[in-house]
Amino acid sequence: MPPCKHPRVQIVAREEDSEFVECKECGEVFESSEFKDMIIEDTKLPKES
Repeated sequence: MPPCKHPRVQIVAREEDSEFVECKECGEVFESSEFKDMIIEDTKLPKES
C-alpha cells in the first residue's frame, strides 16, 4: 500500500506556537509545519544529473 499523501486534514489541537492536524484518510496526527514540509517535498523537482 503506498504511503498516504494526506489529501484531507483537519485541525485537532492548538498550543502556544503549534497546531496539530489529523489526516481524514489514514488518521495520522502530526504538527502542521510537518504537513507543510511534506507538501514542499512532494513538489520539488528531481535534480538533474
